[in-house]
Amino acid sequence: MSATMPPRRSTTGSAATSDDAATTAPDVAPAHAATADVAAVATVDADDSTAAATAVVQNVASGAAARAMSSAEPRPSFARGLWRIAAAHASSGNRVALLRDGPQTFDAMLDAIHTATRWVFLESYIYRADTVGMRFRDALVAAARRGVEVSLLTDWIGARGTPGSLWQEMRDEGVVVRIFSPPALRSWLGLLPRDHRKLLVVDERVGVTGGIGIAEDWAETDGRRRSRSRWRDTAVRIEGPAAADMARAFQSMWKRAIQRERRDAARRLVRRASGADVNPDVHEGAVVGIVEGEPWRLRVARALQLQAVSAERTIWIASAYFVPSVAEIEALAGAARDGVDVRILVPSKYDHPWVRGLTRRAYRRLVRNGVRIYEWQGTMMHAKTSVVDGRWVRVGSTDFNPLGVVINYELDAVIEDRRLGADAQEMFLADLEQSVEITPATMPSPD
Repeated sequence: MSATMPPRRSTTGSAATSDDAATTAPDVAPAHAATADVAAVATVDADDSTAAATAVVQNVASGAAARAMSSAEPRPSFARGLWRIAAAHASSGNRVALLRDGPQTFDAMLDAIHTATRWVFLESYIYRADTVGMRFRDALVAAARRGVEVSLLTDWIGARGTPGSLWQEMRDEGVVVRIFSPPALRSWLGLLPRDHRKLLVVDERVGVTGGIGIAEDWAETDGRRRSRSRWRDTAVRIEGPAAADMARAFQSMWKRAIQRERRDAARRLVRRASGADVNPDVHEGAVVGIVEGEPWRLRVARALQLQAVSAERTIWIASAYFVPSVAEIEALAGAARDGVDVRILVPSKYDHPWVRGLTRRAYRRLVRNGVRIYEWQGTMMHAKTSVVDGRWVRVGSTDFNPLGVVINYELDAVIEDRRLGADAQEMFLADLEQSVEITPATMPSPD
């Protein structure tokens, strides 16, 4: 096993598919269109020339053919949009499930690690040496002992305070461990950007991503502060072809961690389109695109603006550290003023209290334009999700603030699936029951 790069083996076997995903029948040309065609022919007067009648018939035939073609051809707007705004490959045939909070997410991740047969990739901004970190240490070490190739990538700032002895213990057992961007004599002294992603991929078969770190903050009980309730957060489990895209995303980040990423102009070229023709109307299973946030690329911000343009009914967003740009405020306010139900869920209590004042600065302009804002009343609402029209769902690590959108490395799964969309809406509404809506009469002042 290489000491510098996590091994990756090619995948064989068929991709998982889903019978849960809803499909939509293709559009059918309306009956009145055909009636109008017949009427057009009928209106040709008997005294008209044969040429004129022939022209009408040809026009009718070409119009009918165009309608038939438009109703039969797929309209892959979601996948093509993902590619054009975020260079994200989209795949169909995926099984997807939302995971609510830490305990459910940890169980899903550990189950995947326990069943690994070839390799495990774990990337987590936060990894602490507490009871949760020890559970994952034991699972990773056990996998390495049975011959699975295990690679762990964590961030220097996110894992600060974690003793180096933990990393050495895992290395001694065969786990390849890398720490992203420790301080050094380079740009920003190595302090920016950070690897803020949370990702697990097993055997290029199943992946989990979201906002949940490896720490007791998300656990059912806290070993040091048992009176403190766990953080509210969301992840998604993805089984199918998208797991290969998640594995490629991990490999890219690993190269950055060992400083082997290409820095020349060739890296900046957008690769050939892939998966842009995937359409859930004709392909089974959930359509999933893995969006890799990179410094200065603003991919998730562009995705939000695309959703604001496309949304017809609802845009519901949960964001732990919501400090939107002027462009993001305008996109959300514009959608609300155009009749879209726009709701934003943010914390009322923060692990970084100074964020509250920055978040509340955006309240007045948003509420005045019809956006509904809710503050979660629990310990900490840490989710980074959105659901649009009950069909398009985003779950990942990106918050709408300059660090998340512009500077840090992030990762989000953007999914088109009506079943998952319904689950995401139900989860969001349940969260609103434990939240307080901000109105003009209750508008708090920035702290």
